[in-house]
Amino acid sequence: MKKIGFLSFGHWSDHPAYQARSAADTLLQSIDLAVAAEEIGLDGAYFRVHHFAKQLASPFPLLSAIGAKTSSIEIGTGVIDMRYENPMYMVEDAGAADLISGGRLQLGISRGSPEQVIDGWRYFDYDLQAGETDADMGRRKALDFLKRLDGVGFAEPNPYPMFPNPPGLLRLEPHAEGLRERIWWGAASDATAVWAAQQGMYLQSSTLKYDESGKPFHIQQAEQIRHYREAWKAAGHTREPRVSVSRSIFALVNDQDRYYFGQQMESTDKIGMIEADKRAIFGKSYAAEPDKLIKELAQDEAIQEADTLLLTIPNTLGVDYNVHVLSSILKHVAPALGWR
Repeated sequence: MKKIGFLSFGHWSDHPAYQARSAADTLLQSIDLAVAAEEIGLDGAYFRVHHFAKQLASPFPLLSAIGAKTSSIEIGTGVIDMRYENPMYMVEDAGAADLISGGRLQLGISRGSPEQVIDGWRYFDYDLQAGETDADMGRRKALDFLKRLDGVGFAEPNPYPMFPNPPGLLRLEPHAEGLRERIWWGAASDATAVWAAQQGMYLQSSTLKYDESGKPFHIQQAEQIRHYREAWKAAGHTREPRVSVSRSIFALVNDQDRYYFGQQMESTDKIGMIEADKRAIFGKSYAAEPDKLIKELAQDEAIQEADTLLLTIPNTLGVDYNVHVLSSILKHVAPALGWR
């Protein structure tokens, strides 16, 4: 069995072919899609976070709204760029969203990737400490966030407060019990996957990673997952680790599917650069008739290694079509591969 969710980048544009032409369209359709995804039996609704772009940014209002309108589906991010975040305020926002959803938040965070503007986090009034890189800053903020999620008091109470204080140091509120154990780290390298395991975070591995061996993408990703699990065991954590991978997968079952995604049938891995000096490998998309798709996916080692699969969706094509895309995977592909 494998948990299956969707991952939306939340694009919008005033384009005649798009159903999501504004930020309001994307936000409201994201809620409707999560509700519909729960109804068809999907396990998760995840959203990417980008700044300075016509895409979803601040995730907690959206996650809270989805949590209030659903009852069982996991809700989360993939991922929040910690360079832009205030860890203290984020603890409060995440705690509120988790409580509204009844403990269903699965929060993916990361040190971030190249963004729309140069050092965009500086516009949020954040700066580097002495000798620190922006990646260091992202990991530092992540550790601070994790520490405060534990719910241990750390702030000296005012002796003359507006409202009576409990005894001892004060923690951030609202506190969401168990949320600390549902934080995921988006890792682009083997080393950061190992680091995530040591910190007790689950692993999110996307459709790209640093090219560390020259092997096909799915093999490198599977090796990353195995390194992560070995590090988790060595760290002595008592709970089971979780791992998600993201894929673009389309079962071509009608003419509309072939029109939109037929050109991706010959998709292959691609090599590119992220940042100035980071060679990366980008995983291929999968698009084919169901029988062929099943055979291709059975050869993907990383999907086999992961317990959770996040299907990237074309959110601009609207709720109804995306429900069709997701339903096609659940009906025509997942059972044959043992995912359902």
